[in-house]
Amino acid sequence: MADQVFSSDLNDGYAVIKVVGIGGGGGNAINRMIEEGLGGVEFIAINTDAQALVMSKAKTRIRIGDKLTRGLGAGGNPEVGRKAAEESADELYEVLRGADMVFITCGMGGGTGTGATPIVASVARELGALTIGVVTRPFTFEGATRSRSAEEGIEALRGQVDTLIVIPNDRLLQLADKRASLQNAFAMADDVLRQGIQGISELITVPGLINLDFADVRAIMSEGGAALMAVGRATGEERARKAAEAAVSSSLLDVTIDGARGILFNVTGGPDLSLFDVNEAAAIIKETAHPEVNLIFGAVIDENMHDEVRITVIATGFEQNRVMVRPRQGAGAQHYPQQQQPYSYNQPPQQQQPTQQQPYYPPQPPQQQQPTPQQHQQHYHPQQGAYQQPEAQPYQQPEEPPATPSRDNARKAEDFSVTYDVDNLELPAFLRRGNSKQR
Repeated sequence: MADQVFSSDLNDGYAVIKVVGIGGGGGNAINRMIEEGLGGVEFIAINTDAQALVMSKAKTRIRIGDKLTRGLGAGGNPEVGRKAAEESADELYEVLRGADMVFITCGMGGGTGTGATPIVASVARELGALTIGVVTRPFTFEGATRSRSAEEGIEALRGQVDTLIVIPNDRLLQLADKRASLQNAFAMADDVLRQGIQGISELITVPGLINLDFADVRAIMSEGGAALMAVGRATGEERARKAAEAAVSSSLLDVTIDGARGILFNVTGGPDLSLFDVNEAAAIIKETAHPEVNLIFGAVIDENMHDEVRITVIATGFEQNRVMVRPRQGAGAQHYPQQQQPYSYNQPPQQQQPTQQQPYYPPQPPQQQQPTPQQHQQHYHPQQGAYQQPEAQPYQQPEEPPATPSRDNARKAEDFSVTYDVDNLELPAFLRRGNSKQR
């Protein structure tokens, strides 16, 4: 009896990972992962477009919003995508049930992906799964309308996932060769998701010399907010250092590892993997992290790695008050951080302009300062009671409110015009002679 319970526990000890591709971009991403032979996970394709689902290589395919769209797609309207997901909520609950970890990927800016992804994420999270969003931001040349829809979709998704990873497509223009095909360029972005999922899957399922499990992954990725998920590879001398640097400097992602409070990394190498290799990789990864970082690491010996070292890094928990966004060159790529900058850079000049104009509007200060005599008395009454100085009362003059600076200036101007006349002025001789002749 004890043996049966022990065997059952072993069979149930593996985490269930599901990868959900939503819309056209998400469907293409999971198709590429299936072509690469990524195993250990369950793929699910979700779309409003019946033709796109026919082309999907995923075993599980869900067509949402049949009553609303009749399988003809969302027409680029995120509201249609959202309503389609809400219409098929029961099917989404059924297909996501039992998952320990759910990766959700889509291309933001379209109709189905932008609108349906936050709904799917909320369902996965409600079922208790660790929910990770991996989405792309559209190219600049796709237009302002699509970029605006993408930003709204990203913000809606941010509150529905445990961790969000954003890949700007404009980075592909900087990294891909000019002769690279469109398919190869998009494959670079999909590799971030594929390598991250593969790395996490191996962390959980492959026994290691220093073992990591799903609880370690959840502890790091439940920190919330933005995340860095990347894999670095290197061979030869200083292979551990080079692999670590490649992992933490993934130029496709929206964030750097700077200031991360939670980091999980795994070092995989051949039988010759040394303690020095692990220490060198850890030093590189920890160098730019937060001083109080929660660092979890593992090590796996793989006979097939030979001279190669592979390092998988997951970093989360970035400080909210730090700017984690890399400098961007494309105009469209700068769209998202520009939404935050006006609040920190444009407001101070707006606050300084009224202060320069206040002296030119004398009627306004008296209206704002009318209650000040009472406030003035209330402020000084406690002091009079505390110090018992009744002699100071005649100097308060509560019946006459204190003159404003503009009123004082007006009185001075009147005195100036009445006090002086021509006889009192020191004039040049030729002007004095002219005045005497007139008299």
